[in-house]
Amino acid sequence: MLKRAGRSPLLQKLVGNALAGYLLAVRKTSSFRLDPPDLYERLEVDLPAIVAMWHGQHFVMPFARPPSYDVRVMISRSADGEINAIAASKLGLGLIRASGAHHAHQVSKRGGLRGFIEAMRCLKEGASVAMTADVPKVSRVAGLGIVQLARHSGRPIVPMAVATSRHIDLSTWDRATINLPFGRMVVASGEAIHVAPDADDAVLEEARKAVEASMNETTERAYALAKSG
Repeated sequence: MLKRAGRSPLLQKLVGNALAGYLLAVRKTSSFRLDPPDLYERLEVDLPAIVAMWHGQHFVMPFARPPSYDVRVMISRSADGEINAIAASKLGLGLIRASGAHHAHQVSKRGGLRGFIEAMRCLKEGASVAMTADVPKVSRVAGLGIVQLARHSGRPIVPMAVATSRHIDLSTWDRATINLPFGRMVVASGEAIHVAPDADDAVLEEARKAVEASMNETTERAYALAKSG
């Protein structure tokens, strides 16, 4: 959530706690809306699910989770990831400390295999798994990792976005947004996307495109609703 805060464990803890406190203030000072209004009732039939989000749009994603839901988020073991993990834990999320693999050759790199196995275990236990869907350093382009997880786990992908009416857009590769307090917050969801266990490469690519299209539509809708009130 914040970058380059240093590698000192103490500093990481201080920044992570401060970030969680700030985000909680954003939530408490913002009105709240679900789209569709019966979003949680619809989700019940698909739980546990793989919750998809975009890089840079994840700051207030913890507030999409009802208190009764067991949701575990995949976060890398980098220095920046440690800050994210501290904040996410403070806001009620469980943690998967590994990076997702977006391509076959990445499974053994950056903890990709470890992350995949841990995500599979969490889903089997009945916990939902939240993870970024896009390829690192390429904004709003979904990778194959998330559809591979859906294929092997048998659990659906649920595209989600949380937007606030007041925010600052940064000039970063992921088009990150800093959410501001005293506005409107909208949690939006797309239709669940299922991937067959026998899906071949062509079907996986279609699923990847479907995730990407739904994520973009859901994100645009969340921001439009937040802006319109």
